[in-house]
Amino acid sequence: MSIREQLEAREDETLAPQASRSRTSKGRVQAEPPDPIRPIFQRDRDRVIHSKSFRRLKHKTQVFFAPAGDHYRTRLTHTLEVSQIARSIAKVLRLHEELTEAIALGHDLGHPPFGHAGERVIDKLVPGGFSHHEQSLRIVDVLENNRQGLNLSWEVRDGIARHSKGKHGLPVGAPPEHRASTIEGQIARVADIIAYVNHDIDDAVRAGVLDPADLPASATSCLGTTSSQRINTMVTDVVTETLEGDLTEIRMSDEVLQATLDMRTFLFQAVYENPRATAEFEKAAGILGGLWDKLRARPEQFLDPVTVESEGLDAAARDFLAGMTDRYAVALFEDLFVPRSWSV
Repeated sequence: MSIREQLEAREDETLAPQASRSRTSKGRVQAEPPDPIRPIFQRDRDRVIHSKSFRRLKHKTQVFFAPAGDHYRTRLTHTLEVSQIARSIAKVLRLHEELTEAIALGHDLGHPPFGHAGERVIDKLVPGGFSHHEQSLRIVDVLENNRQGLNLSWEVRDGIARHSKGKHGLPVGAPPEHRASTIEGQIARVADIIAYVNHDIDDAVRAGVLDPADLPASATSCLGTTSSQRINTMVTDVVTETLEGDLTEIRMSDEVLQATLDMRTFLFQAVYENPRATAEFEKAAGILGGLWDKLRARPEQFLDPVTVESEGLDAAARDFLAGMTDRYAVALFEDLFVPRSWSV
């Protein structure tokens, strides 16, 4: 047996019956020889980490645009926190940790610059709309690796495509057509909200946008008054409820789920849509709108000719705009719109 086959056999010995198995994966879109050492989901995890799109996440906004402090979350640190929470849950439940990790690390690859405000702007600019989870799947399927894609497994692609909940979506208990087909993918979905609900509170307090005393008392009495307490409560609840449900799906108790949703609703009202927090995003909207017009007016200078030819100008402009980091978008806008000074 190869080392990979030994690792696959070990999965049968250690994982829960409901867990996904590397050897029973539905495979890749493009068939390729198996790795002699790494099982398929481990290989997918590695491909995501080594992608250009993953590295660009370090310069994409999570909530606060262009923060001066060093300790605010970026889209990359958010992704790492999601991965840590997701893998912790998977480990306790004896599910496939590396499949869970690969989905968690890849779930936000398609997020545009300037956070959720940037996504809303691009959604209005692009005919037919825009969603970051669809763009994440497009990145791993088409755009990465010089338009060869990463050729990830079906299970990882499914988890990336179905992780998004939106403002009102359920982190658990969603209809089957809106949740991942694997239980590992469902973990990544709930880990996403556990991570951002807590770290966005932390960042908002640091920015002076939020006073911890303003958090809804009904939610903090259930979840805890500190970030670590709340994360521990949520993770423990997910593990306990899922085990009691015999791992048929990822679950939360009604009480903890409602407290989590209440906290998310509060964050939208107090932070994400707070005038102080969103003031700079109005400028970001102007930047993205201006760049959209310039990119479409000068496609030969900026846009991928293959995409322009095969899918049209709008698709190529969408890919370029969504792939930009915050600082690159600002720098390109200045280059295209701000007159340069002449010197002797």
